[in-house]
Parts: sequence; C-alpha cells; structure tokens
Amino acid sequence: MTRIDAKFAELSAASKKAFVAYVMAGDPDFDTSLEIVKGLPAAGVDIIELGLPFTDPMADGPTIQLAGQRALEAGMTLDRTLELATKFRETDDSTPIVMMGYYNPIYSRGVENFLDQAKAAGIDGLIIVDLPPEEDEELCIPAQKAGLNFIRLATPTTDDQRLPKVLQNTSGFVYYVSITGITGAAEAQSGDVGPEVARIKSKTDLPIVVGFGINTPDKAQNIASVADGAVVGSAIVSKIGAGEPVADVLAFVKTLADGAHAA
Repeated sequence: MTRIDAKFAELSAASKKAFVAYVMAGDPDFDTSLEIVKGLPAAGVDIIELGLPFTDPMADGPTIQLAGQRALEAGMTLDRTLELATKFRETDDSTPIVMMGYYNPIYSRGVENFLDQAKAAGIDGLIIVDLPPEEDEELCIPAQKAGLNFIRLATPTTDDQRLPKVLQNTSGFVYYVSITGITGAAEAQSGDVGPEVARIKSKTDLPIVVGFGINTPDKAQNIASVADGAVVGSAIVSKIGAGEPVADVLAFVKTLADGAHAA
C-alpha cells in the first residue's frame, strides 16, 4: 500500500473528501518553494502534486507555464526537484507526493535510474501527461513494479470506448480533468462533472479526483461533493507568482482545503 492508498483509506474511514494542491517545484526559488510545500499539510492539504519544471509544457495554461519558467530560471532541475521532495520527507513521512510533469526529463535520465531516485526521495506517484496508455510499458508498468502509483487522466472527451484503456493500469486515483483545454482556462461546473464522475466510478473502484477550473473554496466544495476530492493548482500558483508572502499563500490554501473538506 502506497501513501496515496493509505491516505484515501483514511479519508474514506472519516467520510472526508480529499484536497489536493499543485505547486511547481522551485517556484519562485528553491527555498521559498520548500517552505510552501512544507506548510501545505498543516494548511489541510491531503496530497501534494509537485510540478516538474519543463521547457515545453503542452497541457499547461499561462499561469503554470510562467511558474515553470520562473523555476527553471532559478536553476530548478529534476535533481533539485527530487532534492526538494527529500527535504520535505525529513519532517513529513506521511503526506503523499505525486510528481506531475512530462516524460522528456525522465526519459533523458533513464527510467530505471529515475524510478530508483524518485522512490528514494519519497515520491509516491506519477502523473505524466504526455504518455498515453499505449505507452504503458515505457514508464507506467515499471513505475508500478517499483512501488509508485501511476495516475492517469480522464477527460470530458474520454468516451466509453476509450475509458477501459485509460483505466487498465491506473492506480492510486483517477484524475478527472473537468474541462477541455489547458489549465486555468475555464471554471469547473459540478452539474457537468457529477455525471462524468459517476460514469467513471461505474468502471473502477479507484477514487476519482477532479481538477482544472477550481479556484475558490465554494468551487472546491461543490466539486468535491460530486467526487472523491478536488485539485487546485493555478489559483495557488498565481498567488506565488504575484509574490505573496508564504503565510498568505498557505492561508489561501487552507480556505480551499476547508471548502473541499466541507463537502
């Protein structure tokens, strides 16, 4: 059982929904990013999504793209991202970390080396947005064998014919992308999301967590009420990008977590 599996079992036993927060590793710099990440659990975050900075992020909207650019300009690398996770683990051995990003840096490192290093750093799962199920032998299967969850994205365009393929090797949870398009492009609507979550749940026992288009405590509560949890990224990252103090960023995160947990 991974930390992700344990966290969802704990939340289910307490009849609570999950709140997942995304931040870009190294944004705006290593030390500030580490301070934010270390503060997320106390702000109510159940699972941390840690973005791996990449030069060509195809699924990310302007807010996340700029965060990646800031991190890269500050010297962030795959090694430094793993170092950030390692330092987080010095004081927190229970909060799950999901690394989210693109395959190129992992491919360049070598899958076996990367998985060994990610496991040693305390990474629990991967969301690699540019590897479809047809490429599962590339990273998904080796990751699962190494003890990391491989979390797949389902979208409004994932029809009943495609869904089984998406689900076949997914573990940890399913990340449902509530809108078509890039991050931060539109707002999620619970009336649209609810039936889609129910459709996916009819095909899997995995928790369904919904992301994209969630930017307020009310929205987090509404979306979490029709799913197993809510993810917020751009709304948090925009405050980091605006240079808000760490305490203010974490206070905002707590309002979002409180919203999701009220569902």
